Amino acid sequence: MDHSARRPAEAQSSIRTFVGVGAGNAMEWFDWGIYATFATFFASQFFASGDSGADLLRTLAIFAVGFVARPFGGALFGWLADRKGRQLSMALTVALAGGGSLVIGLTPTYSSIGIAAPLILLLARLAQGLAHGGELPAAQTYIAEMAPPERRGQWSSLIYVSGSVGVLGGTLLGAVLSGLLTPEQMTAFGWRIPFVLGGVFGLYALVMRLRLRESDTFLDAADHGADHTAAPDADRLPTSFWRALVANPVAMLRVIGLTVGLTISYYVWAISAPAYAISARGIDPQSALWAGSGATVVFIAVLPLWGRLSDRIGRRPTLIGAGVLLAVLLFPLDALAGTSAWTLFLAMSIALVLIAAGAAIVPALYAEMFPTGIRAAGMGVPYSVAVAAFGGTAPYLQSYFAGIGSPALFTGYAVVALAASTITLLTMPETKGRDLRQVRKSVARTLEP
Repeated sequence: MDHSARRPAEAQSSIRTFVGVGAGNAMEWFDWGIYATFATFFASQFFASGDSGADLLRTLAIFAVGFVARPFGGALFGWLADRKGRQLSMALTVALAGGGSLVIGLTPTYSSIGIAAPLILLLARLAQGLAHGGELPAAQTYIAEMAPPERRGQWSSLIYVSGSVGVLGGTLLGAVLSGLLTPEQMTAFGWRIPFVLGGVFGLYALVMRLRLRESDTFLDAADHGADHTAAPDADRLPTSFWRALVANPVAMLRVIGLTVGLTISYYVWAISAPAYAISARGIDPQSALWAGSGATVVFIAVLPLWGRLSDRIGRRPTLIGAGVLLAVLLFPLDALAGTSAWTLFLAMSIALVLIAAGAAIVPALYAEMFPTGIRAAGMGVPYSVAVAAFGGTAPYLQSYFAGIGSPALFTGYAVVALAASTITLLTMPETKGRDLRQVRKSVARTLEP
């Protein structure tokens, strides 16, 4: 075989994988993140109570409610990814997310259509929650299956690299718009711009997703499922999908345990920190958004480094070390954020460097915990439940405790969540470099009493 001729084709296939997964993931995270970024500007357009603080809390409540749909999205699109293919599932989720963004951007205000405005907002966020709940497990599974086993951690960092590029795009757009437009203009129409752009970007991402090829790991499992003469322990699609799913309770509980600390920390420091700094710390909106953008650049830069480190020394030691250090630093970092854009940038950067360890590694770790036939749904359902229950409520709880004068209670809550994730890691075997086609036997052994 001519290996020199094969290498360019493999490189082209890798680029297509990165662009297809990355573009769609970035667009979905852009759509998801701009809601929190621009909430302070459009809250009064959907809830015209006359109390800006109450309107913001109601808007953040819908942000949390949007997470309710994520477990259903994880189940629906996870099932689709495990039965019909990762590529099809990823194409459908990106189309649904882009459509939801366009609806929000074009919805009339409360003063025009009354209670229908917040109802449309709610339905659009539920649709996006459904899409985002299915996007992550399908995309994480796809990139993990396409990656060389010895580089799976580094490849899997693409999920949060591309997602953070989407978040960064939304934050930068917020910073630019808040500089070009007056606060009145931002409230009147400026906030609509990113949502409309999200819908347009969604079309491009859909085209890129439709050009992806299915993973060989899934195709091999599908072939074994169709071959009834295959060995009993072959990695195949299960004849009873839901029975196979509920037969892995320990692995699913571990996904929840691993996710709680990461999702609370991520949504507070990577997503809602600029908005919280504006509303609770009194930092100038443009300065806070630029601080958040700078910290996100730091986050993106260190993600592949954490993934590469986990490929060398293992998933467990990397995650445990970063998680413990973050838990120790949360209270000092909260104090450091202060009321200055510069201190906000410094605190966010330190927090995000440590959060990046979990963000880079867990997509690979989740995939290494489940067999091919239930890999997307096995991680997607419990992951979405954990994100809905803990990540989706984090910005609301942070604002609520700040409003009653007890912000330290929320920080303590985040520390406890990180402790739960660390304890979960201590109960798990090391999975670095595991052959995903052989996960069935390994999972069976870890589930034995």
